Amino acid sequence: MAGQQQVGVASAAGGSDPLPAFAAALFGHLPRADQRRWAQGYLQGLLSTPGKKSVRRLAAAISDSPTASQSLQQFINASPWEWDPARKELMRYVEQRAAPRAWIIATAVLPKRGGHSCGVHRRFVPEAGRTINCQLGIGVFLSLGEMQLPVDWRLMLPEQWNADERLRERARIPALARHRPLWAHAADLAATLARRTRHAPAPVVADMSDHTDVAQLIEQLHRQGRAMVVSVPPGMGVCPATARTTASHLGAHSPSGARQFLYQHSTRHPHVVTVTTPEHGQRHIRILSGLIRLPGTAHTLRIFTQWRPSLQRPARVWVSNLLDARLDELMALAQLHARTRATMSHLEDECGLLDFEGRSYPGWHHHMTLVSAAYAYSRLCAPADAATAPPLPRTA
Repeated sequence: MAGQQQVGVASAAGGSDPLPAFAAALFGHLPRADQRRWAQGYLQGLLSTPGKKSVRRLAAAISDSPTASQSLQQFINASPWEWDPARKELMRYVEQRAAPRAWIIATAVLPKRGGHSCGVHRRFVPEAGRTINCQLGIGVFLSLGEMQLPVDWRLMLPEQWNADERLRERARIPALARHRPLWAHAADLAATLARRTRHAPAPVVADMSDHTDVAQLIEQLHRQGRAMVVSVPPGMGVCPATARTTASHLGAHSPSGARQFLYQHSTRHPHVVTVTTPEHGQRHIRILSGLIRLPGTAHTLRIFTQWRPSLQRPARVWVSNLLDARLDELMALAQLHARTRATMSHLEDECGLLDFEGRSYPGWHHHMTLVSAAYAYSRLCAPADAATAPPLPRTA
């Protein structure tokens, strides 16, 4: 990897730029010095390159060497370094600032051209209102105050990527990486954070309103013992908590749609709930709430939604196992998903979330790790003048 090339990241005036120490903390496990230098360089490129963050533009931002682009491309796509240790360190770094309020699970749709990038497939995207060619990333974010910081990712591999050995070999997909449903990826992310956290596990918040396998996620999180607030499709079947939900007792209490249940069987909260808006104001809302069970399960859950007049766009429906929490607390947790959507936009605009040009499975994980690190750095410790650091000089 052009190991003889002397690459480092220029510091801000007076040597006050904390980026070298940050990069060393996250990527100090890399076995070779040139890998550690390119990790630092890729971070600086993501942080300082305006617009599209192609490898060529990143390389031009950090070095005037004619071989920098090739070396950076090789570091991301071909170099066999492990991304899990960096993600562990990133989580540790973030948790040193504060205990997370919640673990937020969200999906990222990454549009792609062609059919050779790992995990690419055709998917209907409700936000776009059409079917697009894309990859689907599942990320987990730590909620700290106003910030939502991504610390881990999974890549959805559609079923057709299980059997096509030519595609798998070309994309360098490990043998153990197979198709798993979205709910399994989400549950795995929660279990991984539970093993890594140095704090008490935080509630899991997940917007699954567009996914039909949400009941499996709720059940798996319950088995893990996770506190949760999960958005569900409005038509997902639910039963009153007083109903027997085994197959032999469903006759008298056939499942009804989640939103239908709330408007027909719930009780409106007797007090107005005050919530904080993303603009830091306060808003008074009314909540519909009730107790349910999912078909085939025995544990009780709370279901709730914001009450809106029939002419307004319906609010999301949420399910939680935090039965003793106040409704304003549950709604505050539920509203965190909106901030995560905003964070996704920042990751796209500022840190190159959509700009990975490679096709390999390791390359995708390398890029997503560095994008997450760059975003955390920009929010937690970047000096005001970090983006003005001069490019690296050409070296022999």
